[in-house]
Amino acid sequence: MLVNRNFEPAFKMLTRVARIFEQLNNAWDVLRTMTPSEYTQFRASLGKSSGFQSYQYRQIEFMLGNRNENMMKPHQHDPETYALLQAELDQPSLYDIVLGLLNDAIPEHSDAIQKWKQVYENPEKHWTLYQLAEKLVDLEDYLRRWRFNHVTTVERIIGLKTGTGGTNGVGYLRKMLDVVIFPDLWQVRTVL
Repeated sequence: MLVNRNFEPAFKMLTRVARIFEQLNNAWDVLRTMTPSEYTQFRASLGKSSGFQSYQYRQIEFMLGNRNENMMKPHQHDPETYALLQAELDQPSLYDIVLGLLNDAIPEHSDAIQKWKQVYENPEKHWTLYQLAEKLVDLEDYLRRWRFNHVTTVERIIGLKTGTGGTNGVGYLRKMLDVVIFPDLWQVRTVL
């Protein structure tokens, strides 16, 4: 039962993580000042490294709920990192845990969107879930802004060139704009 659990530390941590993403978004304002000619002065030294290959970024996405196992491929050459990411995939994501809480609190529907609809239609009755849902939406909102800032900054600096990690650069980053980590929390807004 939700009543017997202390969610305040989790809410505090989710607020902190959202603020971290806010700071990461602010960093794009600085990077955006780099001109294409300035970037080409050091691009070669990056080699084939890229954010696409960042296991830390991948781990964050896996933790939250973006469980695209294809994203493990860039890490196959590093057994330690691969094992770390596989261990993350082997445990429930944050959103899996949240959906478990939702199912415990509202067992009478099988559809998560309908359960979230109940939460949003009666926030006083489901205040903890309502607050948790909004914290997750805040977090994903900042993550979406980060992705948008990433793609626009990259396009501003390198145009449509191939990305340093071998992806199709801006094209790949644009596809990432469509990735939704907490889909039910966004879809419920349509049915309210």
